[in-house]
Amino acid sequence: MLTKTMLSLIFVIGFALVHLSSKYISFMSDSLRSKFLSFAGGVAVSYVFLHLIPDLTHYQEKVEPSLDNGVGKYIEDHIYMIAMFGLALFYGLERMVKKSKKKRSGSSNSEDASASSGVFWIHTASFFVYNAVIGYLLIREEFETKWGMFFFFTALSIHFVANDWGLRKDHKHTYDKYGRVLLTIAILLGWGIGVLTAVHDVVLSVLVALLAGGIILNVLKEELPEDQESSFLAFCTGLAGYSVLMMMV
Repeated sequence: MLTKTMLSLIFVIGFALVHLSSKYISFMSDSLRSKFLSFAGGVAVSYVFLHLIPDLTHYQEKVEPSLDNGVGKYIEDHIYMIAMFGLALFYGLERMVKKSKKKRSGSSNSEDASASSGVFWIHTASFFVYNAVIGYLLIREEFETKWGMFFFFTALSIHFVANDWGLRKDHKHTYDKYGRVLLTIAILLGWGIGVLTAVHDVVLSVLVALLAGGIILNVLKEELPEDQESSFLAFCTGLAGYSVLMMMV
């Protein structure tokens, strides 16, 4: 019988392999890739609203006895504002990338350009923390069943492919050379920290809130642009299909 640690080790290796191999999605046709990315967005949104956001209430119940009337009390009453801040933070990063690409492209199509080196490292650092939190949750999240861990892995593996595609589009070969390796390390590092120690629940609740906001923004940025060939049907399929699986678990 696999223990939680052993099962999480299998899944964290799976996460690493997803990051290292996701560039091969480029071999898909544009139409098929767009449908897959929309499906991935639906799965990610379902995960956020049916699991991650409800978890924020759970974390607050755990930390409430240790919160005082200072900063801790503010976090207790405004955890969803922190999630909103996470969305705003990743939106700001996205705008920074777009402006950098436009500046470097000059009069040419900015989609064919990559962001500057400095912007790349800032962007990668934000996703490094994003991935490390996910790796930590893989071992420290209180899954009710092993199927819960499996669906966590499934939803975020699909989401990672979509994230990798967006990051590769923004940073071109620089992402393949450095970014995907660093994000793979982040997943493993977060998992390793979770194995060795437990982060304080107040810190964890803030990180989970930021993660929730980040996932929502990263889905919307791929779905909403007018020039994006998104598929509403594929999005709804991912949303409904994963929601049904979550409710069954």
